Amino acid sequence: MASPLPLRTRVFARVERFVNTPIDQTSREEIPARRTKRAKLLGSRLGRFVSGTPHPDAQVSDRLVELAPVTIPGVAPETEPVTLRVRLYQPPTPGPEPLPVVVLFHGGGWVLGDPEQNEWLATHLAVQTPCVVASIAYRLAPEHPYPAGVLDSWAALRWVAENAEELGGDPAALVVVGDSAGGNLAAVVAALAAENGGPSLAGQALIYPAVEMEAVLPSEIEFADAPVLTSRGMRAYVRLYLDGADPYAPTAAPLHGSLAGAQVPALIQVAGHDPLRDNGLVYAEALQGKGGDVTLTDYGDAVHGFLSLPGVSPSASRARDEIVAFVRRVTR
Repeated sequence: MASPLPLRTRVFARVERFVNTPIDQTSREEIPARRTKRAKLLGSRLGRFVSGTPHPDAQVSDRLVELAPVTIPGVAPETEPVTLRVRLYQPPTPGPEPLPVVVLFHGGGWVLGDPEQNEWLATHLAVQTPCVVASIAYRLAPEHPYPAGVLDSWAALRWVAENAEELGGDPAALVVVGDSAGGNLAAVVAALAAENGGPSLAGQALIYPAVEMEAVLPSEIEFADAPVLTSRGMRAYVRLYLDGADPYAPTAAPLHGSLAGAQVPALIQVAGHDPLRDNGLVYAEALQGKGGDVTLTDYGDAVHGFLSLPGVSPSASRARDEIVAFVRRVTR
């Protein structure tokens, strides 16, 4: 449950409201420019202070990967290959044994964001676990609405599993991780992997995930005007992402799917001052109801997106360390 926000988080929240135009007041035509502005701010001195210093020992590289079209039952398939950027994070010195592999999906409401916004988490995860992290630059709405993000995420997971050994990783020690919209995609592909006989996953870490597209849960009412993400913002992101698609489709709202992801051990982290908090709580309960191995942690003094805000959220380091420990546990 919610506990008082730290002073630096409260200061950040005040500044953030002046810096960012709410997504519900942003036209579709303005979104590409907003992405550029966001990336520029992230690369600034202030942005680096807020988003954290990457681990200096991590090896970082980018790869453009051509992904063959994939088929998902009930989802309109791609007809042409898609080329995506995969940002790879590796420890400085490879060991004698292949490493666990983390497939990371960034947040941003399926509309904003890129792998760089998770650089602090990804680099520390790669070095401290140690593991190989493959962060996926999936296509974004509104230019590429649902199901593009799902198809990209599913195809990317399969590509990583098939190429894990080349990356220095162990295909039998594969974990999906995602925050917010990325948590949604991680939950979706975990269920797809279980339903389709692989790739076999060792775990899933879902960080303040969006798993429900329609229902208004109590936390959305209580924190309707919370920092970083508001109720109006939640609804705007969903409209842009779904673009009229079925909000109850299992690959859009995994809470309404088979819950086959319960077969995959899960860590679910939520923030106390987050309109999305109860999405994580109800999903944890649903997976547990199916017999799932679920660890649920409520960071009561945090806001939505706090894992990308270590400079202003003291809970970020604890959450990162919990993810490191989880990946170690499920892959050893």
